[in-house]
Amino acid sequence: MYYEGGDSVSVYGEVSTHEVNERLKQGENLHLIDVREDDEYAAGRVPGAKHIPLNQIPERLHELDKDKEYIMVCRSGNRSGMASEWLSERGYHVKNMVGGMLDWTGDIEK
Repeated sequence: MYYEGGDSVSVYGEVSTHEVNERLKQGENLHLIDVREDDEYAAGRVPGAKHIPLNQIPERLHELDKDKEYIMVCRSGNRSGMASEWLSERGYHVKNMVGGMLDWTGDIEK
């Protein structure tokens, strides 16, 4: 996906909820970041997802490693898309889980 904003062009990948679920079922160790608010996260999340609300990403960048790929998750894919764009512009390898938790059919962790 290409996004033109300001003076830079941000490029990040997209991944379907089905693909994420299949990769988890195969035992792959994915780095999932859930950018939803506290109450949304507490209501249920993709198993193993780390919680970093969208507005906290800038102050919590030290928790992320530029050598790892992150899959960003939110309710519908919009906030995770914003997070993907912002992180991509700063050199992080990210993919946006399109459809978010609304499309998630896998296991839910509470």
